[in-house]
Amino acid sequence: MKTSPADQDNELNIEQIAISEPIPTDHHEAAPPEEVIFGSSAAMEAVRLSASVAAGANVPILLQGPSGSGKEILARFIHQRSSWAHGTFVKVNCPAIPGTLFESELFGYQKGAFTGAYTSKPGRIELANRGTLFLDEIAELELGLQAKLLQLLQDGQFCRIGGQQERQVEVRFICATNRHLDKEIKTGTFRQDLFYRINVLAIELPSLQQRICDIPMLADYFLDKFSRKFSRPTPSLSSRVVQKMQKYRWPGNIREFENVIKRYVITNSEEIICNSMEDSRLEFEPEIPAGSVIKLKEATRKASKELEQKIILKTLEANRWNRRATARALSISYAALLYKLREAGVPPRPSGRKPVRFPV
Repeated sequence: MKTSPADQDNELNIEQIAISEPIPTDHHEAAPPEEVIFGSSAAMEAVRLSASVAAGANVPILLQGPSGSGKEILARFIHQRSSWAHGTFVKVNCPAIPGTLFESELFGYQKGAFTGAYTSKPGRIELANRGTLFLDEIAELELGLQAKLLQLLQDGQFCRIGGQQERQVEVRFICATNRHLDKEIKTGTFRQDLFYRINVLAIELPSLQQRICDIPMLADYFLDKFSRKFSRPTPSLSSRVVQKMQKYRWPGNIREFENVIKRYVITNSEEIICNSMEDSRLEFEPEIPAGSVIKLKEATRKASKELEQKIILKTLEANRWNRRATARALSISYAALLYKLREAGVPPRPSGRKPVRFPV
């Protein structure tokens, strides 16, 4: 009996898919050296030991820790030292993919499964076959997708959208979250059975504040990295600024620290670093009369806008109102900076000696 093109497509195995449909190359920049990843703090030494154990164990791993603490870097470190290192490292940023598209991105789809599906497409699970699938911020997954992911973890099988054939994959799962999943389970937003599946080996990453002894070493690494990237002379940091860095809370952790060093390399102004640490500590304290009704979204939006405007103004002043240098220091486009200035009603240049203030 002849098979239809659709049936023939269903009969493709993973090896054929790998040949007929290109697997995206992982263009992630070179990982930091191991001594930079783990530093010298006791907290990170415990992480190093756990990561070494995890790399040699063929089980799902759960990475927990605050945003910006280096969970993706640790996931790549584990992958590169595991028996899955010959395969692809595929990252899925769960909150970045709209819920309506997530299932097709994860599981793939068959030709004709929905309007616009003119060809069959493997999902990221298939692309990670014999490699590592990194699910970043897994707590953001909808409950329905959590159930399908649970089935995949249990037997390694799944179906593409619009398909009938069960497909088998061998994938190493590493999941990450900045939330406390036990609390998410109690509120009903995360499945307890899925938690047990992904929590075979758990590693807790500390905040940067818990490893302040590593700040000088991290500063040297990022200074060298961005000096080479932007073709600038490698600047140094005064002991005064380093001490201030070690006293700062770093709510954005290593990601925030990296961005501050990047601005410093571009501007060569320690004032940029000091201003960044001061502005991040600013708090919005609205007056709340007794019995009043507060519109939380409106109040939060106002606080965020005021903080953004203060940061822009201070950076403009630090760069002597050079708008292109300010845009580079803030890691935004020149057009975006101009838009924000126009939106706030700030003149192109300050006039006289009167300080410029954003209208509130």
